[in-house]
Amino acid sequence: MGSVETANLDRSPTIGNANQRIDVRMTTTRCYYEVLSVERTASGDEIKRSYRRLAMKYHPDRNPGDQEAELAFKECAEAYEVLSDPDRRARYDQFGHEGLRSTPGHDFNRMNVEDIFSMFNDIFGGGGGGGRQRRGPARGYDLETSVEITLEETLEGTSREVEFRRLDVCQACEGSGAKPGTRPMKCPSCKGVGQVEQAGLGGMFRMVTACPNCRGRGEVVAEHCPECRGRGRVSVQRTLEVKIPKGIRHGQVIRVQGEGEPPRPEDQPDGSGLRGDLHVVIAIEDHEWFQRDEDDLVTVVPMAFAQAALGASVEVNLLGGGTTELKIEPGTQHGEVIRLPDLGIPNLRHPDHRGDLVAILQLVVPKKLDDTQRELLTQFAETEEIDVDHSAPGFWSRLKNHFS
Repeated sequence: MGSVETANLDRSPTIGNANQRIDVRMTTTRCYYEVLSVERTASGDEIKRSYRRLAMKYHPDRNPGDQEAELAFKECAEAYEVLSDPDRRARYDQFGHEGLRSTPGHDFNRMNVEDIFSMFNDIFGGGGGGGRQRRGPARGYDLETSVEITLEETLEGTSREVEFRRLDVCQACEGSGAKPGTRPMKCPSCKGVGQVEQAGLGGMFRMVTACPNCRGRGEVVAEHCPECRGRGRVSVQRTLEVKIPKGIRHGQVIRVQGEGEPPRPEDQPDGSGLRGDLHVVIAIEDHEWFQRDEDDLVTVVPMAFAQAALGASVEVNLLGGGTTELKIEPGTQHGEVIRLPDLGIPNLRHPDHRGDLVAILQLVVPKKLDDTQRELLTQFAETEEIDVDHSAPGFWSRLKNHFS
């Protein structure tokens, strides 16, 4: 199972008693890109994927009683709200946090965790991050893992066995968390409602939060199930085969529906709601000879001086085995590019269409000459006249123009 990237977060401290805590916001706010562990050049999809991972990691349901995790969760939501909005992101990139003072935004530090999830339903699939469902069936957490394939395997597609761990409904107690033969009892703190009211600062307002005693379930367990220790869920190892289509690119995600976790016990104790999904992120190994550019394959083809001057036909390796013939015209220059159609990578959406093989010709100068070669080159040099045109486009500009 692939590792999940996490941010190295500095946490703000909290003050107050066990029933009421007030976050102390630091006067210096961390860089939003650092919060989400992405580069400043990250795409919208990369930002969304990183936020989803971190939000799942720091969600208070997975870190009960951990105030630092809740702060990290809210910090990630604040960063995502800015970076997912093109206008606010552009203002932040230019002016930093000061540039956002005049733009509207949410105070995530004071928002309820479930309300934060409800704002980002497009990411969590209508609550797939584990937020409390207000409408429709409850849905469990999505999970994420990664697999690595070779560049050759993108030609025909492949499959991988994926191993990961997930929470499943405890079979012994059927998700209730109670010892078999017993039943949960109504929570004495919230009287079975699952929510409690708490006074705010100075008693000027009141906040409704999930009951800390039953964690919003409305029930508490007197005798815990020995299998799950009262949690209603157990961690299990899961193995499944994932089919990887031809033409897939590095960083793309395969979503395996229904292979995530069941809903939280407080939402659906028996797990009968909707399972989350498993997201498999594809990583493609670097290749010794080829680099990928969209559906094209780029390779460097060495050529000798005589081949460049006189012209020649050379054999070029193909991805997946075999060779093809490449014709070098007389007078070919170092850095020239030749495209060989339909020898690249299949298109993911249209597998019958392939990109091109892009050959960059590289002039190779011999490091050692024997006496005959040196004599011949000396005679040639005496007849050689080179007109150096500094206005002519160089290698890198030609290459840049070709790919643009």
